[in-house]
Amino acid sequence: MSRTTSAKKSETSNEISAAVPEDRIPPRERIVSTASELFRERGIRGIGVDAIADAALTNKMTLYRHFGSKDELVCETLRRASEKAGAIWRDLEAAYPGNPRAQLDAWVEMRAQCLNGEPAGCDLANAAIELKGEGHPAHEMIERHKAEQRDRLAALCSAAGAREPQLLADTLTLLLEGARVSRQAMGAAGCCGHFAKACHAAIASFA
Repeated sequence: MSRTTSAKKSETSNEISAAVPEDRIPPRERIVSTASELFRERGIRGIGVDAIADAALTNKMTLYRHFGSKDELVCETLRRASEKAGAIWRDLEAAYPGNPRAQLDAWVEMRAQCLNGEPAGCDLANAAIELKGEGHPAHEMIERHKAEQRDRLAALCSAAGAREPQLLADTLTLLLEGARVSRQAMGAAGCCGHFAKACHAAIASFA
């Protein structure tokens, strides 16, 4: 069944532990992991709660016991995605303590690697586009996440001694978001293949 492949992908990406048999994973975790994959594959509006429950090896009653609505489930999947994206800052600080310039260079390389691991693009950005104009409760979370990521990057640019750190952070953010869209439209061999080189050129121009 096609969901078997998706479930294994989720386990590999640490959404659920590969060491735990699927029937031993708590229902809530199975639902969130499965919903994340299905939203990524088919879009938020392209999949219903019945299909999510079935693919998560549970039922709609159990799904609604954990999540009051599909919108609430969507918000939880995006909150998890935000947490995973936010972990990059802890990794950078741990790898290069007290060296903001090395952290900035590593941010570029880590984001370049992430581009190869997210062929469907950024879950939060995709959700913002799909749910635009609907007044969906996830919008506030998405906006807050993107603003926090940009502010953390600006603070890192400032600590690294960049001129106009706010502008550099905006430039790097635009390069990242543009690379994500380019990868979906043109493939990995398209413009996004120059993401790291373009970022390093931008950083050097603000030195």
